[in-house]
Amino acid sequence: MTAEQSLPKATLRRLKRRSQFLRAARGSRAGRSAFGLQAAPSAEVEPGVGFTVTKKVGNSPERNRMKRRLRAAAAACARDFLPGHDYVLLARREALSQPFAKMVADLGGLIARVHDTKSGDNRNTPGRGQRKPRP
Repeated sequence: MTAEQSLPKATLRRLKRRSQFLRAARGSRAGRSAFGLQAAPSAEVEPGVGFTVTKKVGNSPERNRMKRRLRAAAAACARDFLPGHDYVLLARREALSQPFAKMVADLGGLIARVHDTKSGDNRNTPGRGQRKPRP
């Protein structure tokens, strides 16, 4: 039995509904050259992960490759995701060419950064000022 087999695998919940993505967009955010990360508290116990790749970043095969790479990076960092939070990974064009090990390292750092309450550059609001509260 190897070390990888003896450790229990962390489970991630997939975000599928638009409302889940919008809730995560209102939370904390951080970014790197290959992708951005949005995080918000959730009522669910296990962490939820969603992926967004827009048509602006490439054609269909490229977008699918980006999604596969982001899913694999999220699976590699599954233990870093905190329970009771939803996360959305926003792909950028650089996700195609960046080495996978760097993507995994960046994701681990971004997860810590969105939960760092001491950081002054960690915004909970968008850059253009306060949003109107939702009913």
